[in-house]
Amino acid sequence: MKKWILILVVFATTNLLACQSANQTKENEDVENTEVKEQLEGKLSEAYFASGCFWCVEAIFESVRGVKEAISGYSGGKIENPTYEQVSRASTQHAEAVKVLYDPNQVDFETLVRVFFGSHDPTTANRQGPDRGPQYRSIAFYSNENEMIIINKVKEELEKNEVFPAPIVTEVTKFEKFWDAEDYHQDYEKRNPNVPYVRAVSIPRLNRFKEKFPELLKSGH
Repeated sequence: MKKWILILVVFATTNLLACQSANQTKENEDVENTEVKEQLEGKLSEAYFASGCFWCVEAIFESVRGVKEAISGYSGGKIENPTYEQVSRASTQHAEAVKVLYDPNQVDFETLVRVFFGSHDPTTANRQGPDRGPQYRSIAFYSNENEMIIINKVKEELEKNEVFPAPIVTEVTKFEKFWDAEDYHQDYEKRNPNVPYVRAVSIPRLNRFKEKFPELLKSGH
């Protein structure tokens, strides 16, 4: 009897230590993830743009020095948690957009605005290249008054210098909410270089941007 009691005590103690170890490991991971998140949030700034197919736009911004990541998603609409199918049917008022995470010590917001205007045709309403519909409209989002001033300054400068053959129709809109697109849309151009659309539209658009702004590219791009 004493033997079984001893076994049960050992078993219970072992399980308790295992649980404590697992909990401690999880707590350590949570602390580490929180620290990493706080570090990134403290160091990186965010900017939001819509200028046609987000596969193309994401690849362009990710080639820019100082940009750590660009995420494809949806913004400018009214409903929550929109899906690609809903946005594609133009039933949500969202546009295909990108969230740009950047280091302001390496690239400033004004430069990103110039990348935005310089990497698409901001004179075509509800259209970008072969893609048509309000989900492909041109939008520069601002999160504060300073960003709005910068966007309008660059826009007015481009119009004054007649950089484009027609008036700029880009919406300058206060940022409200960004919804990440489905996982298969992320890094789509990079992961699917042989898809016909990517070969015919995305890659040529990226290459035109690289030729236009070589001084802004990351090393190796």
